[in-house]
Amino acid sequence: MKLTLIQVESCAGDTADEIPGRFQVDELWLGVEEILDRWYQVESLPEWPRAIYFKVRASDERQYLLKHDQEVNEWFLGQVW
Repeated sequence: MKLTLIQVESCAGDTADEIPGRFQVDELWLGVEEILDRWYQVESLPEWPRAIYFKVRASDERQYLLKHDQEVNEWFLGQVW
């Protein structure tokens, strides 16, 4: 899966982890309407840095996979459905 660096505006979630509030795809900002799933990469290995993954439904009604790399504090876009 190819990951693309994206801009994300986040906010604190229920567990104080950052959750995506909206994100930019190309020139378009999309709001996160619902977090469908969330999972964690807890081990910190060079090929798999510590990260949180979010499967979200956005304001365009499509589903997106977002990755928050916690070691460098960057967000990435993965798959789109």
